[in-house]
Amino acid sequence: MTATVETINATPTNGGASASLLELRNVTQIFSSGPFWNRDHNYAVNDVSFTLSEKPALITAVAGESGSGKTTLGRIMLGFQRPTLGQVLYMGNDVGAMNSQERKQYRRQVQAIFQDPFSVYNPFYKVDHIFTVAIARYRLASSGDEARHMIEEAISGVGLRPSETLGRYPHQLSGGQRQRVMVARSLLLKPQVIIADEPVSMVDASLRATILETLRTLNHELGIAILYITHDLTTAYQVADNIMIMYRGHVVEAGDVENVINDPKHPYTRLLVQSIPMPDPNRRWADMQGINTPPFSGIDVTQQMCPFVNRCPDALSECTQDVPNIYELDEHRISKCFLYENAGTVSNVDIASYFNIRGSSSNSNGTDVEL
Repeated sequence: MTATVETINATPTNGGASASLLELRNVTQIFSSGPFWNRDHNYAVNDVSFTLSEKPALITAVAGESGSGKTTLGRIMLGFQRPTLGQVLYMGNDVGAMNSQERKQYRRQVQAIFQDPFSVYNPFYKVDHIFTVAIARYRLASSGDEARHMIEEAISGVGLRPSETLGRYPHQLSGGQRQRVMVARSLLLKPQVIIADEPVSMVDASLRATILETLRTLNHELGIAILYITHDLTTAYQVADNIMIMYRGHVVEAGDVENVINDPKHPYTRLLVQSIPMPDPNRRWADMQGINTPPFSGIDVTQQMCPFVNRCPDALSECTQDVPNIYELDEHRISKCFLYENAGTVSNVDIASYFNIRGSSSNSNGTDVEL
């Protein structure tokens, strides 16, 4: 991970005012399976509260391995899924209580970019179709010429040439082009929030930097708040202002992305960071095996335990007896781990109150996107 890091005008959020745009309040999502007399309950999201602010609009990363709950969190924020417990608020209004007209407006203002840039297209239609349907649905243009101008402007805004993109079928475009067309569709609707779920995981490495740079441009120049969902800490570090690390539905660590990645505190975050391939010819994989074997690796984890207890090399006896509280490590860091129980306990925390606000004129963390 090659980066030059520079923090500009860093100000703690809990010391300044910010307008709430999209807010989660104690959101829990439970999936149940099995016969009704012996149901298994999987907590995909477990009591999560945080806010995406309108001003300043930030890029917030949600990272974790498969099954951590990050995609479920994104679906809840998009309104695709109603949480089992808790509320999702947009501009102070409960998304679950919106009428059809309010929900239509919400769909326009909160847009999605999905992982697979091909599955969102109908292969029988040219790529123009996703633009014309959006324009017709939201009555964005009064004439065909105006609609064409809007589409070409959106296409150009993501670094594509309209003459080489429009009029083609999805299979005639590369994966990177298809993904940027989806970004352009979001741009066409002028949203306030973009939920980007693994937007670069299925495109060539050479195109990842282009797409990430496009997202940063939408954030910095147009003021669009972005939730960037990923399993890749490298891209999260390069594009995000702040980060939340999820494991089995819990946010186990959160705060300024530079601090979390460069100096991880939670054992799970350390495990993720250590798994990033480093160009060190003297470091052998065999040398890492058998080190810090988890002391409770054989136990079955229940909802009354720390979710990471059977994989944690630093697990304590209390980890098998209770779920840790959220502890405040500093003004831009919280962690859900008994290792820090001597720190201040935070109850009903809005995670975003520990996020770092950076100057809007700077890149997210002063990092050159280099993959």
